[in-house]
Parts: sequence; C-alpha cells; structure tokens
Amino acid sequence: MSPSPTSTVFERQQPDEAVVRRALAPTRQAVFWTEDAPGDPYPRLTGDHSCDLAVVGGGYTGLWTALLAKREDPSARVVLLEGRRVGWAASGRNGGFCEASLTHGEENGRTRWPGEFDELQRLGMRNLDEIESTVDELGLDAEFERNGALDVATEPHQVEWLREAEGPEATLLDREAVRALVHSPTYEAGLLRRRDSALVHPAKLARALARACVAAGVEIFENSPVQSIGDGTVLETPTGTLRSQRTALATNVFPSLLRRNRLSTVPVYDYVLMTEPLSAAQRASLGWEGRQGIGDSANQFHYYRLTADDRILFGGYDAVYHYGGRVRSAYEDRPQTFRRLASHFFTTFPQLEGVTFTHRWAGAIDTSSRFCAFFGSARQGRVAYALGYTGLGVAATHFGAQVMLDLLAGRSTERTELEMVRTRPIPFPPEPAASLGINLTRWSLDRADHRAGDRNAFLRTLDAVGLGFDS
Repeated sequence: MSPSPTSTVFERQQPDEAVVRRALAPTRQAVFWTEDAPGDPYPRLTGDHSCDLAVVGGGYTGLWTALLAKREDPSARVVLLEGRRVGWAASGRNGGFCEASLTHGEENGRTRWPGEFDELQRLGMRNLDEIESTVDELGLDAEFERNGALDVATEPHQVEWLREAEGPEATLLDREAVRALVHSPTYEAGLLRRRDSALVHPAKLARALARACVAAGVEIFENSPVQSIGDGTVLETPTGTLRSQRTALATNVFPSLLRRNRLSTVPVYDYVLMTEPLSAAQRASLGWEGRQGIGDSANQFHYYRLTADDRILFGGYDAVYHYGGRVRSAYEDRPQTFRRLASHFFTTFPQLEGVTFTHRWAGAIDTSSRFCAFFGSARQGRVAYALGYTGLGVAATHFGAQVMLDLLAGRSTERTELEMVRTRPIPFPPEPAASLGINLTRWSLDRADHRAGDRNAFLRTLDAVGLGFDS
C-alpha cells in the first residue's frame, strides 16, 4: 500500500511571506558570475579561413577540446567559433559544482552500466584529478576548491539512501553530526564526500580556459554562429567560412548541426538566487567551515554553495520544460520559482532572516534521456560530438573533450571502448508527446517526494525501459 500524501519540510517550515518579499526586493535579473568576471573580447569570423581542427561552441566542452588539441599537437591550427560570447550560456551560469561523476550519480551509473561502473568511477576521479592538475600547472584563475561535497537528507526516508552510498571516501553523518557541521534545522542526516567534488567560479573558469587557449595558439572568434557544416569540412557563418580537416561540435543545449541529435536532448530550465555577501556574524551562524558544496536528496533537489566573498548561491528544485523545446531568454525570469527558492532558502537557514538576494538568473540544461553525456562521430569520422550532460558537466566536459579528440583521431582508447561512449540515449518524442511526458515525469517526481519516495506506476515504467531519473 502506498504511503499517504505528506508535506515536505519546505512546506512545514515556511518563512513569513514578508521575509521572502524583503529578501527579493533588491534582486535583479543578471548572472552574478559573468558580471564578476567579464571576459576578453574576441573578433568575429570574416572572410575565408582554414584549419586542422574547428571547434563549434565556446563553453567548457569547446574550450577544453581546443586547449587539449593544441597541447597534444602544438603545430595544429585550431579555430574555435562561438555564436555569442565565450562562456555566456551554461558554462558561465551554472552552480560551479565540479563533480567527478561521469554518470550523474552512482545509482544512475550502476543501473545503466553495471559491468563498467567501477571503471567509470575510476575514470571520473582521474578526470577531476587532471582538471585540478591543469588548473595548477597553468595557473588558471578559477577559484578552484577541492573541498568535497555534502549530500543531505531533509526527510526521514532519504536517510537510507545516504546510508546505501556510504563508502571509504564517503562518511555517513547522523542528525546531530550533520547539523554540527552545517547549522540547518532541515537536516536528518548527511553524507560527507571528501575527494570526488570541487567548486569553481564558473565564469572565471571559462575566461581562464579561453586565455589558456589563446596562449597555446588557438584562434577564437565570437559572434560567429555556425549555420551549417556540410560534409564536416566547410563551416558557414553569416560573415565567413571556415574550412577544416576535422570538426568538434560542442553546442550542447542548442539545436544540433547534426539531424541525428536533434531529438536526443531537450532544454530544461534551472533557476538560481545569489545572496549579498554575508556579515561575519551571519557567516559564523552557519558553521560550514569546510565550504563543501551541498545538495539535498529529494527528486526535486536544491544545491547550494559559498562563494569566495561569502555569498550563498541557492538553486534547483524547479526544472521547467517549455513546449517546443526552445531556448529563449524570456524563460529565464520566472517570479514564482524565485519566490519558492527564497522561501526554501530561509527554511534551510532561518538564522539568515534579513539577508537579501542581489542576483537571480536561469539557464537551460541540455538534458538527455539517460541523464548524462553521450558521444559519437559523423560524416565519415570527420565530425565528433559530445552533449547531454544534464546539469553535471562542469568536470565531465573535460572527459567529453578527450572522447571527441580520440574519435577524430581514430584512436581506440579505454574511453572509446566504454559501453557508455559507444551507445546513445533513447531520443525524446516530438511534440506534443515530449511536453506531456516531461511534465508528467516532473509531476510524478514531486508526488514521490510527498510520498516518502514511493514511485508511481509511470515512474516505475520509465525505470523499466531505462528512462528513469535517480541520481
């Protein structure tokens, strides 16, 4: 018999509406990260050019691809084309959680690739180690902090989920221990993960990678959207043409230049608030001396972290798909979601009543039906792609760049031999089925959160066919 409906802690312990209104009053629609770290300008592509490797997309995937290609072969001419500004989309507006997981969490990975999950874990940790090593070696100013992560249970039924994930590098904390670590009355338990997560300043990482690319000899062109790639060797933009021997596609959430990938991802909007810098007293009221990134264990989860100047970024919960799967700036301002996030923030940290938010923003996540990245090649091996990171791509994009370079070089490596790399996700259906299915899934996940995690028949069916979300 299914558990009866119940309220969550965020409904049982809501702050006064006046507290939320005051906190949101000075907030403006702007991305804190990109304001805090304005990028260098790069020219527009004009005229005809040629290169050995063309990279389409100036986010993390494209930047890592260009940088790694140039470090592998300094003599190669590598050109990166960005449709707007380097790092303006997901790479400049995410939460800055740099996670080792390549599979969007243990449960998702073990369910989909049980035979190679341990290998995926090893490669994911090595990938994060390589990022840290590159940041140190090149002196990248990215505010990189290898400080681990804290997963928290905010409802009793979530405690067992954390217990199942306990291991040599992940310590289960009971209610008293987790609340002593970070002072929140919402915590029922915690899982402290020591080495498999880091924090970065997202825009600073993008800016630093772009500068490292230029220093290595990569040519970057902004405001140069690629309209077509033909056979993979002729890239057309509104003002120029680039002829390339090989092409790496790093367009992620935006419509793919390959028809085969156009139903393989959908854009799902995620929303974020950023507080003003905390006072010394406010900061002390939290504990949180380890500065770990924190995420709760609900299906509709929150994530939050401290910045270098002691602001708190608080995001997640609502994940909104709009009919037609379009990416539009109009979708970024959603007052009801920002009010909900602010309410949940003060439920999490009631001692911070009086703190205000300075920035609110949103971004589109390139969501795949397997909830982690997929890879492949096209045009007789002249084109490679990596996309579908589903909100956990800050570190995984480095791995995706390596996979694309392996594929373009025709190399058989431990990466390209993975079943995860050799297989593709189930495509999403066209509209109106996509909108109906995605929104029914979201409703069902919310229902499960209100029923002690019990998944209804619809979610169990998705689980059975490999479309279930459990990260």
